[in-house]
Amino acid sequence: MSASAEHVLDLGDLGFEQGAHLLVQRALRDLPPGAELAVAGLDPALVVHLEAWCRSQGHRTQRADENDDGVKAWVTRGRTDLDRWALAERAGGPGPDGVVARPQLNWGLAARGALVEPGGPEIAADLAERELVWAELAPSLYAHAASAQWDPAKAVRWDAEVRLAPEIEQAIVQIMTFLVENEQAALVVPARLLARIHPHFREVLQLLAVQAADEARHVEIFTRRALLTGGEMGTSSVSGRESLATLLTEPDFSLASFLLSVLGEGSFLNLLTFIDRNAPDPVTRQVARLARQDEARHVAFGVAHLQHQGKVDPSLLGRLRGAVEQRHQTLISSAGLNQDVFDALVVLAAGEWTPEGIRRGYAAVQELQVEMDEGRQHRLVRLGFPGDEAAELSALHTRNFM
Repeated sequence: MSASAEHVLDLGDLGFEQGAHLLVQRALRDLPPGAELAVAGLDPALVVHLEAWCRSQGHRTQRADENDDGVKAWVTRGRTDLDRWALAERAGGPGPDGVVARPQLNWGLAARGALVEPGGPEIAADLAERELVWAELAPSLYAHAASAQWDPAKAVRWDAEVRLAPEIEQAIVQIMTFLVENEQAALVVPARLLARIHPHFREVLQLLAVQAADEARHVEIFTRRALLTGGEMGTSSVSGRESLATLLTEPDFSLASFLLSVLGEGSFLNLLTFIDRNAPDPVTRQVARLARQDEARHVAFGVAHLQHQGKVDPSLLGRLRGAVEQRHQTLISSAGLNQDVFDALVVLAAGEWTPEGIRRGYAAVQELQVEMDEGRQHRLVRLGFPGDEAAELSALHTRNFM
């Protein structure tokens, strides 16, 4: 053997404890299996460390003779390293266009677009198909969500003067209590879905994570407004909790998104607009507006996802109808909307305790319910339901709004 061979690596005085393996690994990377690499160097422990490293990597070594012109050892390129990556595959592409239909479960937490070494443990992600979770709008919605985050401590003027008649303040406290209850359900649903989605669909994960964070902020600001004047929280009815419990038990991603975002949070957009329009103080107005801008994004994702899935799943509309009918049947004996909440909405819109005011407030709440119904019908038609069927399904939606 001669140091004048074609493949020679001179490490100088660099030792393996200083990173010499990186240069050896790089030199071997482009050689075919069976090729030889002459390794020269001045480190006294070079041969011992080189032999140990080669054994761990599947290469063979042979110590050089003293007359091999400074070469300390010959390394024969093994096949182990090559075989380890020969069957590797790209986990799609890094951008949204690189999302694959069915990512492998053993890709685990690999970054999308990474070259994934074969093998490894499978992750417990039962939502691992593109058509089950994806929406073309997800990347842009996430970008908007990330840029639209706000700080509850700074976005609301908590020191603004709030001087309301006790009955009006009590009505607002009751409404805020109702909102907290519903927003806690809206926080739990995306949080539970998050753990079930394959990380390959990262924009959906990111969007749901921000959605959960949005709801956490809503819980905070509605609670702070309820307690702003030093009182206690309002009432929580059994029927309200029964209605929300049906959202927590829906295992299907699309159906959960439909019931929560398209129907429930869609109706909440009208409710928050109602509160904004009738708010008697700046704090109540601010918290309603901040929550509404977030909820509009949640509804947009729900609609976009279902529109996407509807293109590839002809059974979708039937499944959506079944979900509405099943939930209606489950809640058919429920008392519906908490009477305290209904009355509080009337008082809020009335603004005063006079017959004329109460008549005006009651009519406003009835108009709110009409607006909610029209909004649900509009979104159902966007999903592909005929107008008469959309009206029928909207009428079956829970009387508890969410």
